[in-house]
This record gives sequence, structure tokens and C-alpha cells, in this order.
Amino acid sequence: MTSSTPFTDAETAYLLSQRLGRLATVAPDGAPQNNPVAFKVNQIQGTVDIAGYNMGASRKFRNVEGNPEVALVVDDIASYDPWTVRGIEIRGTAEALRGVEHTGHGTSPELIRIHPRRIITWGVTPDGKGMQGRSVGAAGRAPNAGSWSDAS
Repeated sequence: MTSSTPFTDAETAYLLSQRLGRLATVAPDGAPQNNPVAFKVNQIQGTVDIAGYNMGASRKFRNVEGNPEVALVVDDIASYDPWTVRGIEIRGTAEALRGVEHTGHGTSPELIRIHPRRIITWGVTPDGKGMQGRSVGAAGRAPNAGSWSDAS
């Protein structure tokens, strides 16, 4: 983990190896909405960026404009035998940005940028430890490292 990113080296490597996550946002009526999304780790900003085709017209984008509280889950099955799953949940606040220049092919100039506040992982670290959670500070520091009991 460096001062510019809230993610550990193992978390960054895992996120860079994956292409699809599920973004949970809050609709105007308070109902949760969950959508599959492509994402990119922005190592300069210490954020996770989500772009897409016609993003500015999407419900998820409008949800973020109305309520910035989000969660992104990225997970996979590393092995069926033995059964091994791994993943990361990133909770935080998001910005709905317009007029963004980015390199995504076929993407519109809108972007959802997630600023992590809480990171929960399972099976991502080299030691294969179970679920671990921590809150992250503004500079990417992890002031409250924890384990399963405080992962939620």
C-alpha cells in the first residue's frame, strides 16, 4: 500500500486481474440497485473508476448523483477442487463526473469515481487468510485494520 492508493499490493494485483464487478447504488426511493460493471483501478487518484456506453443516462449514474453511497464487489472462483473463492468489497462514496476524458473504447464522457472508505477482502492475500476488513483514511492509510469480526 502506498500513500496514493488505499489498496495493498495484493489487492491491487487482484483488482488488475479482474474485469467485471457489481456496483450497488441507492435509488431515489431508497431501494438498492446492483449492476454488473467494468472498472479500472485509478492508482494515481487512489480510486476505482467505472465508465461505460451512455453512462450519463444510466440509472446507476443518476443514483450516484442523488446519493453517493456505493459498494463495489469483485469476486471469482479461484478453484473448484478444493473450493476456493476470493474477492474484495469496496464501500465508499462516489462522484458522478461529466466531461471526463478517458481511454475506454466506446465509452461516453461520464464516469463514476469511487473513493474507498472501507475495504473487505477474502482469499486475496498470499497467505489465503479468510475475510479481513479495514477502514481507509483519506491518504490511503489503513488506520483500523481488522479481521472477520469487524469485516462487515
